[in-house]
Amino acid sequence: MPDPMTVLVTGAGGFVGAEVTARLTAAGHTVLALLHRTPEIVRNDGSELTPGPGALTPVTGDITRPGLGLTQEGRRLAATADRIVHCAAVTDFGLPDERYDRINVAGTRHVLDLALADRTPLVHVSTAYVCGERDGTAREDELDVGQRPGNGYERSKLTAETMVRKAAADGLPTTVVRPSIVTGATRTGRIRDFKTIYPVLRVLTRGLVRTVPGHYDGVLDLVPVDRVADLVTEAALRFEEARGSTLHAVGHELTLRDFSDVLAEYPCFHVPRFVPPSAFSARSLTDRERPYYDRVVSLYDTYFRRRVHFDDAHAAVLRGRPAATGARPYLRRLLDHCLTTGYLGPAPRREPATARPDGSPHR
Repeated sequence: MPDPMTVLVTGAGGFVGAEVTARLTAAGHTVLALLHRTPEIVRNDGSELTPGPGALTPVTGDITRPGLGLTQEGRRLAATADRIVHCAAVTDFGLPDERYDRINVAGTRHVLDLALADRTPLVHVSTAYVCGERDGTAREDELDVGQRPGNGYERSKLTAETMVRKAAADGLPTTVVRPSIVTGATRTGRIRDFKTIYPVLRVLTRGLVRTVPGHYDGVLDLVPVDRVADLVTEAALRFEEARGSTLHAVGHELTLRDFSDVLAEYPCFHVPRFVPPSAFSARSLTDRERPYYDRVVSLYDTYFRRRVHFDDAHAAVLRGRPAATGARPYLRRLLDHCLTTGYLGPAPRREPATARPDGSPHR
């Protein structure tokens, strides 16, 4: 158990940041929770973290401003930090490049400036999809290998992580954690914010877009939010072991065939048809489908084209636990939670399993 520390967490009110903050305070550490627009810190299970002396101290700031927009008191508190965990970012797709540059790139620059001032060790949360549009294995020690980013978000995170790597070369102690597609809790599927892949699920399962460009052997890597928060927290608390490493926070690899098969178990869901991207034309969609494709599916369709596997050897050593298993059951938990909350509409869950001739269950 490390000695009690003071940790500055940017984006402490965000999806991952709130879970990291909860873990750090539960372990007896003081968290300086940098908050901007969200004054509360609400965990994925809906519970709110309450400020208290010596545990959780909210600090108002803005990563888009030099010095994080801190007041004099905020600067005094930040100077006491033993670690900085940089979770703050805009993760929505389809935004103007200026917004990604202002928050994800300039914001990281301002966090680096703060860390460099006192050589405060930094844990930077990036994304596994800095790998860009590629197939094969993406390794933790790779960064810019000439890949093409799939969208503006990925471009901004690649730029930000490149800046972090340069600061590390200049002597700043750093660790980078790269989550894949962050989704609901491991055991329950519960999720606080229906973002990332969820809007696509909604459009596809309702049949609002019936044909999608993609490969059935394309891979979606879905990682539970608790798994991400665990790894970020481990990197902060065991920094000397993690220092200089890049860690893939990845989870359940699902091919689009897995994805389609699981959707087919739910009688209430439409199952999209994936066609090779070279054979797809958005112009062939119906007038009803086009707006949903343009506004939602097109922002994510590069994820349906990639046949990428994320190596997580370094993360596995730090984590000390086996890799996640049971991709299809995990997807069912996510879908069941979406149905329970009404996000995918009120509907029966899925057809019960029946037996194959060999006695094994199928659906």
